[in-house]
Amino acid sequence: MKIIKIPVSAGWLKKTTGVEKGPDKIIKHLEDFWFSETGVLPVYSFDEVKAPTQKSVFEKIKPLNEFIALGGDHSMTYSVFKAFASNHKNPGIIVFDAHPDLMPTTEPVNHENYLRSLIEHDVVKPKNVILAGIRNSDPDEIKFLKENKIKNFPMSLISEEGKEAICDTIMSAAKNFDALYLSIDLDAVDAAFAPGVAYPEVGGLTSRELLYFLHRLKKLKNLKAADIVELNPDKDSNNITALLAAKLVVELC
Repeated sequence: MKIIKIPVSAGWLKKTTGVEKGPDKIIKHLEDFWFSETGVLPVYSFDEVKAPTQKSVFEKIKPLNEFIALGGDHSMTYSVFKAFASNHKNPGIIVFDAHPDLMPTTEPVNHENYLRSLIEHDVVKPKNVILAGIRNSDPDEIKFLKENKIKNFPMSLISEEGKEAICDTIMSAAKNFDALYLSIDLDAVDAAFAPGVAYPEVGGLTSRELLYFLHRLKKLKNLKAADIVELNPDKDSNNITALLAAKLVVELC
């Protein structure tokens, strides 16, 4: 699997400082795993976008067919997905995140509005966006979700209906995309299991629940690329978040 490091920290008011160290930390902990849980021995090749900008990230990703991008804060997904989408007629994105990242668009794009920017810049259709794990939203974001009829599976719904039923619904929608992109903000996971993130939030998925979703989504033949973002090693405890991120890479390969 092609692994692309994108050590960007372009967060609003420098609130994501530290996440630029995430990619190297994740790669270091890949050494702690052998086979995936499905019995696959992962084989990796590595590349990096040094001093990343929207343009340099786009140009690095554009020639790739399948890859995993490691951040860095979530703003990087704007350029990564834009490059991915440019190669497909009807791309879609599934995002696991504690926050919808649908704040009003700015220039440059930041981690709080990259997804809204992708929609408003006509990179992805609102109907091709699926959000899961949301549990802390701004009123502007809730309004945008409703106005654009974006598929949203908040933690309250996942808890009430069960991960199995929600995953069935997500997969039923996602299989209709020509190409599927998966974005995992580690704060989708409860802070008890993933403390080392830019914006830790309680009441989220367990590590096992996220792995359940990942293992099932991997069965979709149109899943072509993924990213894992927002690891902040400076805030981690006993490398538990970095280990989770590395395990996600292993299971995605």
